[in-house]
Amino acid sequence: MWLPLVSSLLTGMLIGLDRELQGKPAGLRTHTLVCFAATLLTLAAAHQAQWAVNLIPGTQVVSDPTRMAHGILTGIGFLGAGVIFREGSSVHGLTTAASLWIAAALGVVYGVGMFGVALVGTVATLVVLIALRLLYAVLPRSSGLRLTITVNEGAGLDAGAVRRLLRSHGLRDQPLSQAFDSRSRTIQFTTSTYSRNTIDCDRLAEALRAHPAVVSYTMLLIEDTGATAMPERDG
Repeated sequence: MWLPLVSSLLTGMLIGLDRELQGKPAGLRTHTLVCFAATLLTLAAAHQAQWAVNLIPGTQVVSDPTRMAHGILTGIGFLGAGVIFREGSSVHGLTTAASLWIAAALGVVYGVGMFGVALVGTVATLVVLIALRLLYAVLPRSSGLRLTITVNEGAGLDAGAVRRLLRSHGLRDQPLSQAFDSRSRTIQFTTSTYSRNTIDCDRLAEALRAHPAVVSYTMLLIEDTGATAMPERDG
């Protein structure tokens, strides 16, 4: 009875320690409690017939531990949703939410006594969280850019010229939308593009400011680690 509880505590601590070291909102204590609680509830469900008979003598109880497992994992979904948040165009907390879910799942597996499966699951989880993060750090990283350019009509900067300008800065060809303002006689180009290398936003901004046809521009740099808003130029 004590072995699954102690094992789930250690597993939750290992997973939570990784999240804690990464400065995530759900860290050591949260993952430890989630894994431990899942094991505790699974053990209670597995011995439901025993404690139910003690409470109500003579009662015949049909136990279905899978219902408890389903309830645990559903409840963790709400907890995971609490650590997911959006900042600009980036979504953060998905990995932490997934680690909470796997911590609960491992707690259930410990609770039903499948220690071999739980051990493999723990090792696999740590490999994904630690080893793959190290691999991710050395892989080529792409950067995205959301760009809006407003130009004067007939000033020599049409859709083709905008595409050539973006290609000259290492950006890929992507669909380019256009909106015409008849009052100001300006055209607004909007696109979401990306580059396999780091985008030099300063160089691109300098080129846009130097072009006589450009009235204003707004760019939002979207990288793997988050989003950085670039200042809007209006002139």
